Amino acid sequence: MRALVLGAAGAVCRETTRDLAAFSSFDEIVLADYNQKALTALVQEIGDERLQPISFDASDYAGMVRLFPNFDIVINGLPFKFDLPVNRACVEVGVNGLDLSSEDAQFALHDEALAKGMTFIPGVGATPGITNMMVRRASELLDAMHEVEVFFAAFRCLAPAPGLLATTLWEFNPEEEGRAEVYFADGAWHATGPMTGEIAVRFHEHIGEQLVYYVPHDESNTLPQSYPGLRRAAVRGCFPPHVMALMSALMRGGLLTGRKVHVGENEMPAIEAVADLLASSPVSRQNPVWAYGLVVEVTGKRAGRKVVCKYRNHHPAQEVWGGESAYFKNVGIPLSIGAQLIASGQATARGVVPPEQALPAGPFFTELARRSITVEETIVETGEKICSNLGLRTSNIQPITCNVQPRNME
Repeated sequence: MRALVLGAAGAVCRETTRDLAAFSSFDEIVLADYNQKALTALVQEIGDERLQPISFDASDYAGMVRLFPNFDIVINGLPFKFDLPVNRACVEVGVNGLDLSSEDAQFALHDEALAKGMTFIPGVGATPGITNMMVRRASELLDAMHEVEVFFAAFRCLAPAPGLLATTLWEFNPEEEGRAEVYFADGAWHATGPMTGEIAVRFHEHIGEQLVYYVPHDESNTLPQSYPGLRRAAVRGCFPPHVMALMSALMRGGLLTGRKVHVGENEMPAIEAVADLLASSPVSRQNPVWAYGLVVEVTGKRAGRKVVCKYRNHHPAQEVWGGESAYFKNVGIPLSIGAQLIASGQATARGVVPPEQALPAGPFFTELARRSITVEETIVETGEKICSNLGLRTSNIQPITCNVQPRNME
């Protein structure tokens, strides 16, 4: 089988590329990127004869349509602005694929993809991605799910790559269209501004307790549609404290909007001027801790009793995982695993569908654990508490020692 990796040498997708070389059984892995210098260096570093580099222009849609039919799967690690055209090209030519995020227009391609018997999965990273699969795991344990709370702590520098800087600014832009539908509750999506809904959440040991805030994220949109019984679905997240402080100040100063400002003789939206300044600042590429924290809480019922399923990820420290890779592996590795599950025929749905519909939870968590990303599962049912680790066993969860005291949830 042949796989095509788009943006293969990028900050995130280079970890996807490394994982494909280390774990996949693809016969050929073609790496597409505009940065040929970075791509050549990556191929030489990995040293796998299956890796074949090619030049790629993500703005050339016709070129995608010509290129994609030569492959069994397209793995898209490009910035999110390219998600829709890549998805559309895959559906047009009938080739399976997946990417790191999603937008509503992608799911409008579902019927056409379904008619062609293909699968495209938007949002197979950390969040969305691992978080969606945590919810799927809970759905397999519960008779009914009522509420889902997703929390993330993305501990990276502000501008490791243009696409990730754009993502950060997008999440703090009060004018962003996605702010009209931030969280789902009582049958409708609700609006909220940046830096609202503050609560404290304890993440894994490398991050600890952090304050998180409402963010317009894919999970809030897809989970209520995948699980119609949900009464609430919300995502709250944060970046490192120094990034949060900077973004808060810029937002409150009106500098993360489309309001026009003058920079020398040029007039441009304030948020674009800020992006240019931050992208050129060396400080924007510095960070004391590289890590990714995920916590998901699902409330529902099992056998008529109220149950809370809680999931928390764990991964090696930056000293073990290579500095910044301790962040990027959490995003790039799930993309690789998703591609391998699709290629091996383990996808559980056709069409353009989110991860919770398209990927099997057991194999997904097993493969994460092989890469040292484990998921702690805690189940509280009235007075009974069971703790387990999905990284140890997924098909038959075994109780392990848990220091948290049981509590009555009714």
